[in-house]
Formats: sequence, structure tokens, C-alpha cells
Amino acid sequence: MPDSGLLSAGGEAGPHGAESREARPDIRNDDMREVARAAARCFGTDDGRRLLAHLRATTVERACGPQVSDAALRDLEGQRRLVHRLTALIDRGRRGD
Repeated sequence: MPDSGLLSAGGEAGPHGAESREARPDIRNDDMREVARAAARCFGTDDGRRLLAHLRATTVERACGPQVSDAALRDLEGQRRLVHRLTALIDRGRRGD
């Protein structure tokens, strides 16, 4: 089954996504908890919130016209996925999962 590129309800890529634990067996749950907590701390500051707002504005909230190339759309989708991944890590770190 090909990777749809969609995030699961938990904010992480699904079982076939690049961020799935099956694809990265070297990442332990304890390590991921620490990464998530670090993301929450980094983006919990005024500067971090400002940076995340900028990243959202320039990727997630950006609309492209019909003239944009396939390559540019794919590049933008990769940037959006990274912002969504950061947001999921921040949320996870705040919850303490």
C-alpha cells in the first residue's frame, strides 16, 4: 500500500509513512518522549511561538495558484508535513505522552 502522506489522528504519519516506528525501529519510545518534551519546551517560549507561527504562515496557510509546478507543490507539501510533524511533537510533549 503506498504512503498517502496523511497524518494519523495522533499526529504522526500512519503505518506506511516515513515517520512510522516500523520504518524507524531504532527510535525507542523513551527517546521519542524526550524529543517531544524538547519540542514543547523549545516552542513554548515567546520566540518559539513566533517561529512556529511564521512557519505555519509560510507553509500551511500558503495558497498556490494554478500556475505552480508539480515540483513546487511537492516541495511545499514536504514543508507542510514538517510543520505538522513539529506541531504533533509539541502537542505530544505538552501532554507528556
